[in-house]
Amino acid sequence: MKYRSRTEIVCNILDAANGGGATKTKIMYAAFLSYAQLKEYLSVLIENNLLEYSNGTQFKTTEKGLNYLKMYREIGELLQQQTTAIKND
Repeated sequence: MKYRSRTEIVCNILDAANGGGATKTKIMYAAFLSYAQLKEYLSVLIENNLLEYSNGTQFKTTEKGLNYLKMYREIGELLQQQTTAIKND
């Protein structure tokens, strides 16, 4: 597996918890993290209001988290376009 940045891991977690919510196990497998890593990321994401804990076992991406995902994807698309433009020149 290739090296992933913290930003990419955060986006994987937010994606996994998007929609109807997700358990720790679902997020852990979707983001390819160990349980220790997952606990660290979840606490940081909850502190920064990107993720919320609800229904006793479910984690859900907040509005702020969805905005974070949207911006991450937009920046990725811009970088992809720039890289393609440079290769074509």
